Amino acid sequence: MASKSHRYLEARAKAERETRHSLSEGVRIVRELATAKFDETVEMCVLLGVNPRDSEQVVRGTCVLPHGTGRTVRVLALVRGEHADEAREAGADYVGDEEYVEKIEEGWLDFEVVVATPDMMRDIGKLGRILGPRGLMPSPKTGTLTEDVSKAVQEAKAGKISFRVDRQGNLHAPVGKASFEPEALEQNAMTLVEKLTQLRPSSAKGPYLRRAALSSTMGPGIKIDVSDLRSRLLERGVR
Repeated sequence: MASKSHRYLEARAKAERETRHSLSEGVRIVRELATAKFDETVEMCVLLGVNPRDSEQVVRGTCVLPHGTGRTVRVLALVRGEHADEAREAGADYVGDEEYVEKIEEGWLDFEVVVATPDMMRDIGKLGRILGPRGLMPSPKTGTLTEDVSKAVQEAKAGKISFRVDRQGNLHAPVGKASFEPEALEQNAMTLVEKLTQLRPSSAKGPYLRRAALSSTMGPGIKIDVSDLRSRLLERGVR
């Protein structure tokens, strides 16, 4: 395992590892410690009180961050006919059908999101082994397999993120860039937390939001006080 850099170790010590911060304070610290020479992505990690081995408690979904992710997202629309015109008008970077399926089979992966219509699944099915492991397979659950191509493309371009709980009950998702204003990062983070709360499985027992943390690409994790998140949810009318 590679040793951590001196810069990282200094930042980690400065983060007061065991202290749990309010969301506002956590955002401030993460931005302060994001000292890399590029605009670091800020990610939120949440430990949920679910049992991922139970299929009914696998939390997954999507949400559109109000301030976007800060990334330029290249969207491939696998569609035919009038849907192709809709995709282009909505801002898709690549639009087509069989020719793009063939390109992907040959190794082309110059995109971050794939949107498709149901009639294309017969062709797209053969791409499962390529797109599946990368989380790029169109799906009704993520809104990327749909007849409403325009909406799917616009949401992807606007900063729609996908998330899924892992085997330990942890969930990771980007909430912006270190260059974002603090209020934008806070609003993005709370949009994610609110969505997760709405997706709480009815069979989940005990506390649902158990632990949370923020980190930048090259920085240490900053623990967030979940009681602060719960208070903010109540202010939003979410229980």
